[in-house]
Amino acid sequence: MCVNLPDRAFRRRELPALFRYTDVSTRVPGAAFAPARRKTMRIRLGFDIQFNVPVAVPIVALLNVHPSRAGDLLEPDRLRIEPHVEQELYTDSFGNLCSRFVAPAGWIRLWNSTLIQDSGDVDPHDCAAREIPVAHLPPETLQFLLSSRYCEVDLLSNTAAQLFGAMAPGWQRVQAICDWVHQNVTFGYEFANPTKTALDVYRDRTGVCRDFQHLAIAFCRSLNIPARYATGYLGDICVPPTDAPMDFSAWFEVYLEDRWWAFDARNNEPRVGRVLMATGRDATDVAITTSFGETRLVLFKVVTDEVTARTEVTAP
Repeated sequence: MCVNLPDRAFRRRELPALFRYTDVSTRVPGAAFAPARRKTMRIRLGFDIQFNVPVAVPIVALLNVHPSRAGDLLEPDRLRIEPHVEQELYTDSFGNLCSRFVAPAGWIRLWNSTLIQDSGDVDPHDCAAREIPVAHLPPETLQFLLSSRYCEVDLLSNTAAQLFGAMAPGWQRVQAICDWVHQNVTFGYEFANPTKTALDVYRDRTGVCRDFQHLAIAFCRSLNIPARYATGYLGDICVPPTDAPMDFSAWFEVYLEDRWWAFDARNNEPRVGRVLMATGRDATDVAITTSFGETRLVLFKVVTDEVTARTEVTAP
């Protein structure tokens, strides 16, 4: 059973002590988005996830910051489990850091609090970035041209060609895909459905964050643009805060020119403070927790905020 935790409609509650700190900056209601902002910042990351487990069950968790950001960590990034159980750390086939353990019957808590340094820059972009012909793509990108559990390339190829096939290839075509999905799909937590695919989203025109990304990914792959699903932290930094509960976030990445670039069909604007946790073909590959048996979620909290720390309260 895959437990994809993003897009849950929890209300904000008082955070536990391990997440409390002073001097939260840039969280001013009505503040304008500041795309020109360029300063190094520190971001407090953390989560508190609790389950009731009827019987002992193996679990795989993808709750660490992605190895590509390991050099930016200012504090240890460890998955902490109460009651204590042994963990096996490994790197999956996509390069994500995973933890495998057996949760005993009863209550179990997964939590972490860490600090990361970030450039403070908006998402990198290059409007001149070119699409690479399939014959010249790096071999490791080819799997991100194929259909996957939530992205039915074969069923959406004709639609993608009709909508975007006549456009000049490259960055602007990917942006046109984001624009179309953003404008034509209605967001709402009430539309969340763990079995909803990209084709379902295209037909229904409704969804949550991951559904926007799945449809955009399927369109990109249909046009021979490698696209992969991404998940991580993305707080209300340099944007007006909302009443929505803090959560993990989903976006997608495309391979243009000679690198992967972040795009976001849900928010459809450059953002500051994006911290990657995992990438894969779709949400199946980056589930926050995958349990091989029954688990019952009883608490879910996430924090991701810029801090200017004069005083921080952290867990002992």
